[in-house]
Amino acid sequence: MANITVGISDIAFSNNPTDTIITYSLGSCLGVTVYDPQTCVGGMVHCQLPTCSTEDKTKAQTNPSMFVDTGVTLLFKKFFEMGGSKSRMIVKAAGCAAILDSNGFFRIGERNITLFRKLLWKNGILLKGSEVGGDISRTLVLDMATGRTVVRSKGQEREL
Repeated sequence: MANITVGISDIAFSNNPTDTIITYSLGSCLGVTVYDPQTCVGGMVHCQLPTCSTEDKTKAQTNPSMFVDTGVTLLFKKFFEMGGSKSRMIVKAAGCAAILDSNGFFRIGERNITLFRKLLWKNGILLKGSEVGGDISRTLVLDMATGRTVVRSKGQEREL
């Protein structure tokens, strides 16, 4: 059994049912999981910013996981390459809080989730579960054996 840690602006995949994929410190960042229950293929991305990839193409090419538009696209592309099916994919999300932005000046979390939902809508993909917004930091965990996705925060755990 391996724990695969996804850092900030990072992405990971597995098709090993003994693995667990986990990311920490989802504040305004967006964490997305994708899972196929038939093939046990899954992955997770931890995106920091919404669309700056259109303004800084070099940064987007160097680290596409940093941005929602390129990171989520990469997550889905690799998922399909590993044998995941669009008809069976289970997509869940967490994060997008208003951390250190009580005045709503930057609204990064809000912008991240808005862009993510737009990407899903444009591609005909349904979001099966989410815990986004608020003002708390979260940990997101994907169990590769079952596809069970949980969010942890403030000492509590909730299944998405």
